[in-house]
Amino acid sequence: MMIFFIVGLIVHVVFFLSIFDIYFTSPLVHGMTPQRVPLAPPAKRLVLFVADGLRADSLFKPDDNGTGRAPYLRGVIAERGTWGVSHTRVPTESRPGHVALIAGFYEDVSAVAKGWKENPVEFDSVFNESRHTWCWGSPDILPMFAKGATGDHVYTYTYPSEREDFASTDASRLDTWVFDEVKDFLNVAKSNETLLNMLHEEQNVFFLHLLGIDTNGHAHRPMSKEYLENIGLVDSGVAEIVSVMDDFYGHDGKTAYIFTSDHGMTNWGSHGAGHPSETLTPLIAWGAGVQTADIAPLMASLIGIPFPVNSVGVLPLNYLNNSQHFKAESIYANAIQILEQFRVKMEQKKETTLSFLFTPYQPLTDSKQMDFVRNARNLIQKGQFDEAVSIRYCKDLIDQAMEGLSYYHTYDRLFLGSSVVLGFIGWTSYVVLFILKTHASLRKPPTNMHMVKRSLGQIFLCIGLLVALFLMVQSSPWTYYIYCLLPVAVWFSVMREFETLASLVRSVPSLPLSKCFGYFLLVTFGIELLVVSFFYRAMLTLGLVVLGLWPVLSGLYIKAKVRSLSWMLSCLFLAVFPLLPVVGREPDVNYVILFVCICFQMMQVVLCAYILTSTHSSLQLKQGLPLFNQLVSWLTLVSSFLIPLLSSTRLFHRLLSILMSLVCVYLLLSTGYEALFPPVLSWLMFAWINIEQETMNTQGSSNRTELSSTDFAENIDIAKIRQLRLDDIRRSYFFVFFIIIAFFGCGNIASINSFDPASVYCFLTVFNPFIMGGLLMWKVLIPFVIVMCTFEKNMTNNGQIKMQEICIIINYLNLSLLFHQHFFFLVKDHGSWLDIGTSISHYVIVMSMTIFLMLLSVMTHILTSKRILIGWKRKMHFR
Repeated sequence: MMIFFIVGLIVHVVFFLSIFDIYFTSPLVHGMTPQRVPLAPPAKRLVLFVADGLRADSLFKPDDNGTGRAPYLRGVIAERGTWGVSHTRVPTESRPGHVALIAGFYEDVSAVAKGWKENPVEFDSVFNESRHTWCWGSPDILPMFAKGATGDHVYTYTYPSEREDFASTDASRLDTWVFDEVKDFLNVAKSNETLLNMLHEEQNVFFLHLLGIDTNGHAHRPMSKEYLENIGLVDSGVAEIVSVMDDFYGHDGKTAYIFTSDHGMTNWGSHGAGHPSETLTPLIAWGAGVQTADIAPLMASLIGIPFPVNSVGVLPLNYLNNSQHFKAESIYANAIQILEQFRVKMEQKKETTLSFLFTPYQPLTDSKQMDFVRNARNLIQKGQFDEAVSIRYCKDLIDQAMEGLSYYHTYDRLFLGSSVVLGFIGWTSYVVLFILKTHASLRKPPTNMHMVKRSLGQIFLCIGLLVALFLMVQSSPWTYYIYCLLPVAVWFSVMREFETLASLVRSVPSLPLSKCFGYFLLVTFGIELLVVSFFYRAMLTLGLVVLGLWPVLSGLYIKAKVRSLSWMLSCLFLAVFPLLPVVGREPDVNYVILFVCICFQMMQVVLCAYILTSTHSSLQLKQGLPLFNQLVSWLTLVSSFLIPLLSSTRLFHRLLSILMSLVCVYLLLSTGYEALFPPVLSWLMFAWINIEQETMNTQGSSNRTELSSTDFAENIDIAKIRQLRLDDIRRSYFFVFFIIIAFFGCGNIASINSFDPASVYCFLTVFNPFIMGGLLMWKVLIPFVIVMCTFEKNMTNNGQIKMQEICIIINYLNLSLLFHQHFFFLVKDHGSWLDIGTSISHYVIVMSMTIFLMLLSVMTHILTSKRILIGWKRKMHFR
């Protein structure tokens, strides 16, 4: 059995990772020839201001008095600049936002997941193509562009990461530091001849990363005085830098300035998803609606450097104040640069595909490429610049090359997708046969299958060798071998269970077909309800109401009124949570205090409530995170894994200890009504334990034992293991439903911006994405662990029935077959980026839950049944 679960874990991990090869491989190619405009550029140098976290409406909208928050930038717009609103893409985070701005492409999901402060994949950027680039700002952003540059011409100046403190008395000092450092740098350069000569060379870039607005937005919200005043500070700082720059270069008129933002921010101080407040950012060039990636070719064109070779941005000609000839040459170079990527991508795919299987992109064959390029070049030479730029030539060539890049990037998708689906159907079929073979009383006819199995092995061995040879000839990546050979091994295992399948067919006449069909319809409806709940949380409320009626419908209410009433009330109370707003948008620690008043808690919970309220009070007064509060918070987190192991292994003693320990941590991570969620969920879990006990008693189970005397540490009597029943399907579905409730009860975790950084302020306030992410993930998993601990009891029901293997296998089937097939085909890589991010998250959640069922079952088994003994002697009456 252990081998079966290990193999199952490996299979699910492989299929989990498959979407990143099928949908989200890196689109970057290398080996292109850099393209530049052959004419003299309008500027010798470029200054790029990026106000991190600045919303477009916050900058452009007047304040309550009717005056602008940024008078200098408004003056630039009115007198000498062009402006617009740029549109970022999901995920609206700092790293992918800056990559789009400076490198001109949108990072794929797999690249974003591989690193934060450095390049997970090599890419070209405006900084890399410049002669020199000087950067000032955050240590989380600048190093990744310096590391990716060829040579030693990108210089970074960063403040210590400890300054990125959400509890800071004034986060705008981060921006003040940047402005002061730039002014000091230029003053020093006047007495440093070497540096002065470098600064007076052409094609230089100055990058000012301004993080104060983003930090104040997280800490105080975008509508706060701190956030809005920080905008005014940045406006004054930009005006001062422009003045200093112009003075330094003698007002030569050869400095280009661009002011923009990497992303916006929601009203509740988060970003990451696709709300307009997160995706709409200001763009001012001293210039409407261009995309963020279009800024990279604009900067390259302004100072005459080659376009970043990986850029997919289209040059916004409206922002260029130059001749039509220059505009035509610029858009022509932009088109050739994107066409170069298409050619390299096509050649790479042609080299790894058998010639008779290769299907070229018909709208842009070699001859059509030559015609496009030749006609556009001739029009420019004849002086017909407007026609060369028109949609018939350069712009059409860009559109066709972009579609061709997408075509070759997804060339193998159907092949890999079919292989993965075939493998998963085979695995699910094998799980079904395994369940029937080990837990169903099927009569097997005496047959000799030895020769048949040997023949099957030879046939599938030949199939595997042919598949491997096919992949080898095509020089396929090593991951392709896994995705294509795994289905061969799985289906071989299925065919080896032919006897079990034959026995099932012979047993069909003796099965209660009408009851089986009824269960099938109910479970199918239930699974579809859960699928819909991923998009509409209110469906979970409907599901809980239906579950609450189960004792009445099944007749249990007549036999156990008190337990049934507790079950119904707990379902109804828990049904309220999916109807409430997503957690984190409006923090209110009063709900946390309400939780302490409602529940009869130990001193540790009271202490945690005090820590939470005092921390938030201290932060509001800008006094920082108290050291005592921070130490108590971390000690509570660490002790939550140890305290349950010191308690008795009796059912209610151990479950209560686990609940108290986990609730204390959850309390410290709460900002609103979600503090009430774990106790209500726990109430329902205790009701589930009681109602399942009553069900077992009703079904005539022998050795009726009181729950109070049940011990997690008792060994299971192997002789009392029973066979699979239809009711086990209902029990396993309840478990699946409660797992979904644990995930989505307090918010949709598929939405990045449903997480509020304020949740972790009791533990740390200095920005650290990995520690903060880990704490938030543990907050998500705590309800999951509560459900798993309850399920651990129902798996070992009174030491009579070994339910662990049965129920986990059935849950395997429910999640794997139905959820996987639903969300595998719902994954998107086009259209709205909010939809793309949501589809990825849903698939990841479904596959992760299947894997967590096995991994967390080990953890919860330790939490429930193991005990650390302190002292010389174990007293049995405390056991």
